[in-house]
Amino acid sequence: MTHNPIRPWRNIERRVSRQIRVGKVLVGGDAPISVQTMTNTLTTDVAATIEQIQRCAIAGADIVRVSTPDEESTRALKEIVAESPVPIVADIHFHYKRAIEAAEAGAACLRINPGNIGDARRVAEVVRAAKDHGCSIRIGVNAGSLEKHLLEKYGEPCPDAMVESGLDHIKLLQDNDFHEFKISVKASDVFLAAAAYQQLAGATDAPIHLGITEAGGLMSGTVKSAIGLGSLLWFGIGDTIRVSLSADPVEEVKVGFEILKSLGLRTRGVQIISCPSCARQGFDVIKTVEALEKRLEHIKTPMSLSIIGCVVNGPGEALMTDIGFTGGGAGKGMVYLAGKQDHTLSNDRMVDHIVELVEKKAAEIEAAEKLAAE
Repeated sequence: MTHNPIRPWRNIERRVSRQIRVGKVLVGGDAPISVQTMTNTLTTDVAATIEQIQRCAIAGADIVRVSTPDEESTRALKEIVAESPVPIVADIHFHYKRAIEAAEAGAACLRINPGNIGDARRVAEVVRAAKDHGCSIRIGVNAGSLEKHLLEKYGEPCPDAMVESGLDHIKLLQDNDFHEFKISVKASDVFLAAAAYQQLAGATDAPIHLGITEAGGLMSGTVKSAIGLGSLLWFGIGDTIRVSLSADPVEEVKVGFEILKSLGLRTRGVQIISCPSCARQGFDVIKTVEALEKRLEHIKTPMSLSIIGCVVNGPGEALMTDIGFTGGGAGKGMVYLAGKQDHTLSNDRMVDHIVELVEKKAAEIEAAEKLAAE
């Protein structure tokens, strides 16, 4: 929520898809693009898993996936689901009985890898359990685990093979009169994943879960995911996303929201526009931004904040943000509110004062929204 109007050339026309429900979260249709992550604790360590889910939820995660590789894990899932503030997706590999147990434990969605779940009879049993317990299903096609007959047919993982796998398993679900499903066609190769998703988008009206699987560490994985997911989202493809990083799952949530915020598809928290700094800076931009990012993490209200080191671009950026600070000289700079010069501020008071301004603005927005809803 910023005072700056949305420009027509920034609008993204989303692909039209059916809408399904993952617990309390709607996916597809006109629902907001949801952000997912996955726990990396042992599921049998219930306390650690719940703690991680709660941290992810505070960071904004809409849905969290939990691996259920064995019967002990599906037993633990019941307690985890009961304590989770967000819907839980049970991650199923190899054994269809784990999917049935997860549905009975209260999972909101079952993630099934069609390359290793088993034959049509077993899929039918999983579908029956999903129907009985109100679960949705994600068909999870992965370039690294395609069915043998498709690899023999195409010679290697390719978009055609991945989409054919996905459509085959869509048919299995539809043949069992099950339609509460979404689908992904993930690969670690950005080009392969993007091509497969583009082909899939024209072949089904099912909601699409986006991901560049096994993207890498925090830096490299963020870059790969931003390129792959960003390009697809830009063209309107994608109803829910997961950024796969070898990092704390909270970081996956943060990166996911930053990708969506950069495209104007979700707004959550403070978006800081800041310069990279140079010899013209009137204050230490890098340390200031680091401090502000940390101290403003608790703000959920959408807002824009510009922190620019000098007057070359500072006033222009401040015109387009809710709150702005532009460095000047003599140890002080100019504060902008709603794009207009408001008052000067000494550099040594900058961080504390800007935090106060943001918190005040957030409270005003929340109060106005509450009043409008009454």
